[in-house]
Amino acid sequence: MKLFPYFAIFIYSLFSILCSRVYGYPISEIRSWCSQTPHPEPCEFVLSSQPNNGSIKVKPDFINALLKVILEQASNAESNARGLGKKFHDNLEKSAWNDCLYLYKNAVDRINMTVDNKKKCNKVELQTWLSTSLTNLETCIYGFKELNIGAEMLPLMNNNNVSALISNALAMNRERNSSNKEVSYSYRNGFPTWIKPGDRKLLQSTNPAPKANAIVAQDGSGNYKTIGAALAAAKSGGGRYVIYVKEGTYNEYVEVKANNVMVIGDGMGKTIISGSKSVGGGSTSFGSCTMAVDGDNFIGRGFTVRNTAGPQNQQAVALRCGSDLSAFYQCSFEGYQDTLYVLSNRQFYKDCSISGTVDFIFGNAAVVLQNCKIIARDPPNKTNTLTAQGRTDPNQNTGISIHNCQVTSASSLNGVKTYLGRPWKQYSRTVFMKTYLDGIVNPAGWLPWSGSFALDTLYYGEYMNTGPGSSTANRVSWKGYHVISSATDASKFTVGNFIVGGSWLPSTGVPFTSSL
Repeated sequence: MKLFPYFAIFIYSLFSILCSRVYGYPISEIRSWCSQTPHPEPCEFVLSSQPNNGSIKVKPDFINALLKVILEQASNAESNARGLGKKFHDNLEKSAWNDCLYLYKNAVDRINMTVDNKKKCNKVELQTWLSTSLTNLETCIYGFKELNIGAEMLPLMNNNNVSALISNALAMNRERNSSNKEVSYSYRNGFPTWIKPGDRKLLQSTNPAPKANAIVAQDGSGNYKTIGAALAAAKSGGGRYVIYVKEGTYNEYVEVKANNVMVIGDGMGKTIISGSKSVGGGSTSFGSCTMAVDGDNFIGRGFTVRNTAGPQNQQAVALRCGSDLSAFYQCSFEGYQDTLYVLSNRQFYKDCSISGTVDFIFGNAAVVLQNCKIIARDPPNKTNTLTAQGRTDPNQNTGISIHNCQVTSASSLNGVKTYLGRPWKQYSRTVFMKTYLDGIVNPAGWLPWSGSFALDTLYYGEYMNTGPGSSTANRVSWKGYHVISSATDASKFTVGNFIVGGSWLPSTGVPFTSSL
């Protein structure tokens, strides 16, 4: 009986030792590292529950530990979302829920890419794919809200603090990644090893048919009569899959899911992909697109994507792109509100045409538009906004860069106020550089979203623009607005720096200017 006090002391000592390490990571280390993040509480909570016997000595170890728990929590959130099918009854609820299923799965896939032992991702890729994952979670939430079904259903889409954890990883990775110059790619004969040298010649070819894997023609002269049928034969495991789409109007909804797909048409206004889904018709913005490009390394040339829902049907997307390292050359995108949805990842548009009214270039990709025509149309409410960028975290490497483009109008816009953009999200980031701005641009240049929302936290910049609408004398006086006078500052938003284009665009065959 006298042994009992000693046994109690032993149990207490053992409990104290276990609590000081919490399964493996010393609690003092967890608190020290998590205190450096924007969201320390969920960080401590998830790391303290990990049965890991290691130790977190340096920042890369901490980031790796975070990535593992982010993947675990995101996978749980995806599983939870899939189990909610019976909770959603009407078409609007099901529409938003179906979007979320895709977005959660894609987020898990991207996070998986950051911890893949077979292919180590570099720091820029890590920042890109984490930015994409966070964007996906935000897009899921937005879908419920824009269909006015968020109050009751949205709490069911619990993401287990994944957003906060991703934000923590973005902050920590950015601190050790102050320059995109750290990126290195493997080359063979001047091309990245993940893309075939023949892509350049094919893009510049006047007759792509002999090199195409599939030919689409409505008159039966090809392998397929629809683009969807040709895409169904594409698989991500192989090399470049080339689809040549002959002249015609294809009334279908196109989804590019496989990697390394190239779609070549007979030219803007000749090969046309047309649809009419809209938020007014019961879709989310995400789901309203005529063409969705999700597979990575996509290349498109010489076609038009159109949404014909009209100006009265609210958001109606022509192209939605979430493809990493994607390039569009000599393509046009036609719609009204929300024409071009640059959803996520790294994208490039060259010699393209984008027309619309409200927020018609929007999303949260890291995207550069170069030598493009941006055409404002007559809006129903007499106000046009060219861009609405959606960065929700200050450490996301995302934004819209418009370089050497032309901003004009489709016709006379008498009485229409046209603005370069407005802040859709808290850290909205958009720059116009060396771009011709027609007189349609309002002297204030930029439009608030709602009151003072995001005016201090956004980043809007203008650099050496020309034309009657380019004067910055009467521009907004927001804290986040900048007249960029330094070439060094402007160069941060070039193809070479902003989307690290020099490491992947040469192999696509799409001509580009890397610097200012």
